[in-house]
This record gives sequence, C-alpha cells and structure tokens, in this order.
Amino acid sequence: MSEKSSLSYRTLTGGLRVHPVGIGCWAIGGPDSNLGLPMGWSTADDAASLRGLETAYSLGANLFDTADVYGHGHSERLIGQFVATVPRASVVLSSKVGYFTGTATHAYEPTHMRHQLETTLENLRTDHLDVYFLHNAEFGADDRYLDRAVEQMRTFQREGLITTIGMRGPHRFATERVNVPKEQRKDKHARFRYLADVIRPDYLAVRYNALTPPPPDGQGDIFSFAAERGASVLINKPLAQGLLTGKYDPARPPTFDEGDHRLRKAWFTPKALQIIDDGLNPLRERFGSSTADLTRVFLHYCLQHAENAAVLVGFTGPDQVAQNLTCVGEPLTAEDIDFVRAAAGRLQQQLDAAGEVFLDEKDQAQ
Repeated sequence: MSEKSSLSYRTLTGGLRVHPVGIGCWAIGGPDSNLGLPMGWSTADDAASLRGLETAYSLGANLFDTADVYGHGHSERLIGQFVATVPRASVVLSSKVGYFTGTATHAYEPTHMRHQLETTLENLRTDHLDVYFLHNAEFGADDRYLDRAVEQMRTFQREGLITTIGMRGPHRFATERVNVPKEQRKDKHARFRYLADVIRPDYLAVRYNALTPPPPDGQGDIFSFAAERGASVLINKPLAQGLLTGKYDPARPPTFDEGDHRLRKAWFTPKALQIIDDGLNPLRERFGSSTADLTRVFLHYCLQHAENAAVLVGFTGPDQVAQNLTCVGEPLTAEDIDFVRAAAGRLQQQLDAAGEVFLDEKDQAQ
C-alpha cells in the first residue's frame, strides 16, 4: 500500500476537518438515467468501488460525497457498506437532494425531502449527514418550493439530522441545458447570487478547474464569495472527469455503454480529445508526461487558490484513488500557477474555436 497523502487536513465550515482531496462518489453509482437523460457511469464495478473507498480511507481521505440520484441510491449503499466498518466520527459524509422526484409533486416538496433524507441516512448507515446539499436551483414555478425547502433544511439541522447546508454554484438544471435554446436561458450567475442570499449556505459545490476563466476585473472569485459569507467550497471536476490527466488517447477514444452521461458530451469525441491532448503538451514538457504528473498539477492548481476549499475527485477503482492521493508532491510556485492558467486558457480558446464547448453549456452532469 502506498504511503498516506502528504497534504495537511483543513478545517472547513461547521468545524469539519477534512483531507483536502475528497472522494467524489458519483461514478460508483453505476449506469443510470434520470429525467429522460443518461446520468450515470457505465465503467463502475462494485467490488472495485468498495476497494477504492477502503484505499482512500487507508491513505488518509475522510470526505466522501454522494447524492440520492447517483445510481438512485446505489452509490450511497456502497458507501454505507464501507462506513459500517470504520468509526463514524472518522469520516465526513455529504449527500444531496433535488434531482429525484419519485412520486412527489416536486423534488423539493418538504415531505419528499424528509423521505429522501431518511432513505439516504439508512443507505449510508448513519444517523446524520455532515453536509446536505440542495442539488439544483429549480424550485418550481415562481420558486414556490424555495422557502419551504430552506425551512426544511433548517429543520433537519435543528433535529440533528444534518450538520451543515450546501447548495450548487452557478448551475443549470439538466433538462434546461438540453431543451432551452442558449439565447433564452436566464443568467445562471445572477440566479446563484440570489439563491445564496436566500439559502445562506454553509457549503458551495462548484465546478472549477484550470479551464475555468478568471472573474472579470474588479470581481472576486467563487472562493472569496464563499469566504465573505462564512462558507466553504467543495470543488467538483478538478480534473475535468479525467480529461486533464491526459489518460484518453484520441486515436482510441473511449466507448461508453447505456446509462453513461458521457455518451452525450462532445468533449469525449476524437476531435475534442485531440485538441485536449495537444493542449496538454506544454504542461507535460514543464511538469512531466505521466498521468500522475498532470494530476498533481491540476489538483494543486485548485487547492492553492484558497484554504476554505477541498476538491472532490471521482474514481471507479482503487488504483485511481491511490494515485490521486499520493501524487500531490510539492505545491506549485506562483510562476507554475501562471503557466498553468496561460496554457489552459489557450486550450479553452482552441476548443471554443473548434466549436466544442468544454465544461460549460455541454456539461449536463447532474
């Protein structure tokens, strides 16, 4: 077994002490569909998933993030098998509600939210969650469920069922990105700011990596936005679902089976993979050519932006987990970070020029 990660633990909102590399557990939910869209991962294997969870814990990771809709409970149940073998106080558990309606009128109907939380707790074999997220910003016509959903979350807190409350960063509902023409979509950033004032979250779940453009001049980034509100950030897709690690060969593009969300994403096509592979070459020349070398660079790029954050890195097997937790090595210098930002900016421009929208409007991950 590899040695434990060298990264120091961080204390985030609510006093949660976490390893800065958290374990994203969407992929281990397996293939699935929701809202008429494929939204799972066809490459998962339960035995490998459990070994991955155990490997993560043995290497020092303690933050495990999932959602009720990841495999419609399958991800939660796998984590629950693992949680039953370790002291509950030694792990930080996060889940989400809002993307599975079942037979309810709306996913944020308060009675349905309670049912989902109770099921999540049973699946995870625990009596409380450390973070519970509102998984999307769709609260019905005229936000009819917004106030009730927020009050239900506060009630869960008072009852000791959850410790802290989270919400998604600027985010479009999955079907909106498919069915609503781009010119008719509302400003997701303004929507996010409005909801943050209403919900007053302890945690923000934000898609962020080296391809994320810097904020406009005079505006703070998502980390300062969170810090000003006493919130912490859980960063998802820091490696762009593996695309930034260089593990995909454009000459042999990956294939995915039914129920895999990557079937509908342009970035896994040979054209996009070639652009990405070429765009990573300057980084390979500076930092090293292996998957581990690039993983180190892009994880540090995220983590060195702020102390009020942890990254969530997905996996489907123990080898991935071990690499993610042990490759971090030395942090980046200020010059390194500038180099990464410049190289990633050129890569994003090349993707845009080719008509491929990368990690933005084509990203229909739930």
